[in-house]
Amino acid sequence: MQKINLFKLFTTFFKLGLFTIGGGYAMIPLIERDVVEQNRWVSKEEFVDLLAIAQSSPGVFAVNISIFIGYKLRGIPGSIFSAIGNVLPSVIIILFVALFFNSFRDNAIVNNIFMGLRPAVVALIAAPVFSVAKTAKISWTNVWIPILSALLIVAFGISPIYIILLAVIGGILWGKIN
Repeated sequence: MQKINLFKLFTTFFKLGLFTIGGGYAMIPLIERDVVEQNRWVSKEEFVDLLAIAQSSPGVFAVNISIFIGYKLRGIPGSIFSAIGNVLPSVIIILFVALFFNSFRDNAIVNNIFMGLRPAVVALIAAPVFSVAKTAKISWTNVWIPILSALLIVAFGISPIYIILLAVIGGILWGKIN
């Protein structure tokens, strides 16, 4: 376990929490930049594994990933500081919005800002897919797995839990064959 400063963990995830526009998935490139590339707290492979665990765990994805990274770096205190740093900006912003919501609810400028943010949020969510696919060694021979998984979830409404369970079983079987 690395001896990362708890305040550094808190401020890193606080900064990331400020830019969670579009939800936790939009944070993936930002988290990767800070945690993998700049601070080198985890490797790219570890990051992909932590993403899978965070996605598979109950709760909010962004909070889960902050907890797992904090725990990996500093144990329970690290997970607490990372989680609080991650959620505090949202709590502050929500309180601020709740205080002034009625005064700008029908404001055309605010509505236009949100209309402009929507396409950017889609890009922020889509961009990590290619980065994670590359690290997860998705190639032309196995690209059918994520495509089929997405199709089963979106088109047929199959629960992601079943997809995860199938992936676990498939991974175990594949490991036994090879």
